[in-house]
Amino acid sequence: MKILIIVEQQNGQLLESSLELFGIPFSDDAEIHAALLCNHSAALVDTLISHNVTTIHLAQDPALDNYLAESHATVLTRVIESESPDVVLAACTSVGRDLMPHLAVLLNVGLASDCVSISFEDGNLIARRPLYAGKASVEIEFIDQGTKLVSVRPKTFPIPKPNSGNAAEIENVVVNLPNPKTVLKDCVVAESKRPDLAEAAIVVSGGRSLGSVGNFKIIEEFADQIGAAVGASRAAVDSGYRPYQDQVGLTGKVVSPEVYIACGISGAIQHLAGMRTSKNVIAINTDPNAPIFQISDYGVVGDLFTILPLLTQMLQ
Repeated sequence: MKILIIVEQQNGQLLESSLELFGIPFSDDAEIHAALLCNHSAALVDTLISHNVTTIHLAQDPALDNYLAESHATVLTRVIESESPDVVLAACTSVGRDLMPHLAVLLNVGLASDCVSISFEDGNLIARRPLYAGKASVEIEFIDQGTKLVSVRPKTFPIPKPNSGNAAEIENVVVNLPNPKTVLKDCVVAESKRPDLAEAAIVVSGGRSLGSVGNFKIIEEFADQIGAAVGASRAAVDSGYRPYQDQVGLTGKVVSPEVYIACGISGAIQHLAGMRTSKNVIAINTDPNAPIFQISDYGVVGDLFTILPLLTQMLQ
């Protein structure tokens, strides 16, 4: 079986969510290929080689450093049509959510998106993804024998240990992009020392009960003590307490950290859809009947304005 993994990079660094795809339990005879589209690649290629890649398809062009669906889909379509992999994998990041449907249309093949489980039985790919805002899940099996596209939710698989003894073949992809219909004028990057929300191992989120922008400082100080990302419920974002990029939920970001700490969040289904697959959920809420406690591994019935400062002080 031939597997092609589409690897993302940002600012010269491979995304952890892409490296996690190499931790999927493939069959022993699987032939692992990787597609890397960027202009700066030497260190990135070395990292990929250490993850037991057989072949790296390297497309180098300044136009590929910043993601554009038009250019990336054009180059990757050529690679896929040339190599005819059985499965094409990508992380279900903001880029993956945009890119994979483009590829599915261009290649006229099926796509299973935002999967939280992947297995191979008798050479067949079986994927599982949540639906109905995470209240149920569906098992997907491809009936076509052609190429299958799958995007995987970040934090679903662990990053495998590097193998320094591995060797891989490097194939340079001819880019030759036509005049694009879309041009990237500017890229504004939010400055933050905290981990990226979608890839963080620990997320601390606050709800509307925080009451103001200033009160979110309690969440931030606690998150900084434990190296966590800061998230928010839709109600907190709609109230103007946090920017939209911090929203966790059905219409925000979907996260699957090792630990998710919900502070003053009641647990509306819209929010649960964005964090239900977290490995461990801790809830702090004054209402003992809040829905968030139904999916929590640990719960604290109490006032977050009392509990979080005490935890922060203890950690200091």
